[in-house]
Amino acid sequence: MSLNPPRILLVEDEAIIAFDIFMQLKDLGYDAVGPVKTGERAIEAAGHLRPDLILMDIHLAGEMDGISAAQAIRTQFDLPCVFLSAFDGDATRERAMLAKPSGYLTKPFAECDLRTVIEDALANP
Repeated sequence: MSLNPPRILLVEDEAIIAFDIFMQLKDLGYDAVGPVKTGERAIEAAGHLRPDLILMDIHLAGEMDGISAAQAIRTQFDLPCVFLSAFDGDATRERAMLAKPSGYLTKPFAECDLRTVIEDALANP
């Protein structure tokens, strides 16, 4: 890891969950930014902040879900994204995989699993 910890943008619309994940990121030593609550804001924040990685909830408030936002971010900024979802149905997972994420975590998850998926995503964007 370089002198500066990797910057990770958190996209999560549920405040309590966002706070918990944000604190886990800080505890793991990452430069956590956000959270943002909508897909539209995620695209804006990705362009402005240029994070090293985005943790993206699939089901978000607003018109655009996390999968569509991740596809737009990958196309516009070529930034890696890890999906977070409490809904792990086959259809959701298949659609998410079409966006070519750098990882996928089913909520709830342990901090060690979060660290592993982040390290893998940063090593293989």
